[in-house]
Amino acid sequence: MTRPRLTYFDFAGSRGEECRLALHLADVDFEDVRVSGADWKTLKASTPFGSMPVFELPGKPPLAQSNAILVYIGRQHGLHPKDDFEAARHEALLNYAEELRHNLSPTLRISDEAQKRTAREEMAGGALRTWGSNVERELGAGPFLAGDKLHVADLKLYMIVRWFASGSVDHVPPTVFSHCPKLMRLYEAVGEHPGVKGWIGRAR
Repeated sequence: MTRPRLTYFDFAGSRGEECRLALHLADVDFEDVRVSGADWKTLKASTPFGSMPVFELPGKPPLAQSNAILVYIGRQHGLHPKDDFEAARHEALLNYAEELRHNLSPTLRISDEAQKRTAREEMAGGALRTWGSNVERELGAGPFLAGDKLHVADLKLYMIVRWFASGSVDHVPPTVFSHCPKLMRLYEAVGEHPGVKGWIGRAR
């Protein structure tokens, strides 16, 4: 291996895509390894924690967990606050985003349509609204979390909102965060960032 490598599933979403975006914005020439579901069964045992994404650097052991990867990239390339307290605030939001994914995950595995609808509608009217309101209180004048400069925490928040705004989660309205104007402003600002638009355009 002669350059950084990021390994994740072969789709443009969730934890892997936010790490790809961070590397692209940092102008890192990296190997973008995309794994099929079938190949993952073989690869899983060789990863640090049985999960992806996994980030590798020449001469270093593999680094797992998306938040750890994002913070590392951010610190190395000016996409994470240098001030320790501000960095901790950003990391709190990174963790809170993962908490949401963890809480929603069981509803993604429900096969019974009626049970799925009930579970997701309950989340949309309860946990998701609460999550959005809590994030909203952490945001300031914007457009990004730290004002005019985009950081890796913005990328994770963007990916969370994009997931629902796309309408791809059945029984959760795309407008589930419409009561959070600052969060929606951040989502739109990240989506309009030239580097983000460049990566999404290239991925297509």
